[in-house]
Amino acid sequence: MGSYVLRRVLQMIPVFFGSTFLIFLMVYTLPGDPVAALFGDKAADPAVVANLKHRYYLDQPVWKQYLHYMGNLFQGDFGTSFTGRSVTDIMADAFPVTIRLALMAFAFELVVGLALGLVSGLGRGSIQDTLVLVLTLVVISIPVFVLAYIAQTIFATNLGWVTPTVQNSKDLSQLILPAIVLGSLSLAYVARLTRTSIGENLRADYIRTAVAKGLPRRTIISRHLLRNSLIPVVTFLGTDLGALMGGAIVTEGIFNVQGIGNVLYRAINQKEGPTVVGIVTVLVIVYLVASLIVDLLYAVLDPRIRYA
Repeated sequence: MGSYVLRRVLQMIPVFFGSTFLIFLMVYTLPGDPVAALFGDKAADPAVVANLKHRYYLDQPVWKQYLHYMGNLFQGDFGTSFTGRSVTDIMADAFPVTIRLALMAFAFELVVGLALGLVSGLGRGSIQDTLVLVLTLVVISIPVFVLAYIAQTIFATNLGWVTPTVQNSKDLSQLILPAIVLGSLSLAYVARLTRTSIGENLRADYIRTAVAKGLPRRTIISRHLLRNSLIPVVTFLGTDLGALMGGAIVTEGIFNVQGIGNVLYRAINQKEGPTVVGIVTVLVIVYLVASLIVDLLYAVLDPRIRYA
């Protein structure tokens, strides 16, 4: 196991450098001159522009900028935004909010998605199976911003249970509705994946053997059926945690959640290169770590899987 983990970590290194370089390249070359964008339509003093470019290392070739950025990154410095504020401080304020929102959405899709998938998978062709399929299909078909508007209309405008937008992003109770909206699409996929996997494993030989031995139904489902059926679901959930944090940009904007999605959206609009690169770099790390954890969980779920 130790050698496998080391090998996987070594494989992550080129992926990290490759992805961050592509992000850096797109942020600092495609949108145009970020310093000129700071002044908008106003004429800027060439001396001031030259000073800003030198300050932010923008007067160097892109590859030198990237090496300079990575050198600072490995010292824990994500750079300074064009407003003069440390990117680390910006992320420190916003990331905890998005992490709480993403974890709440993740818990919602995990618990409800698995429950719906289990009910549907065990009763294929039944009324509850049909209801789950129709419900998940509807959720998949509706865009997130439409689902958010529907949720605001029903629970805020009509019922008055919540406010239309989040007033305090640190209050967990106010994040419940945004978390449900954020996790709804993934919940539908989790339910369908679980249903399909359970349906396949129900016809497997080891399930028929367990039934023939006279094992209790609860034992067959929890120890054999569900455990083996979770492998494809875990794969999806592992990558989805990072996707929830990155995809929160739409949900946070609609519900006025002051998290990393809101910060990233403003940074993109204002061509704040250091902030965009810093946030996306952290999201890349989240994806890579989640992928490693998923690989290690395979052996826990299925004892037949061994890592040399």
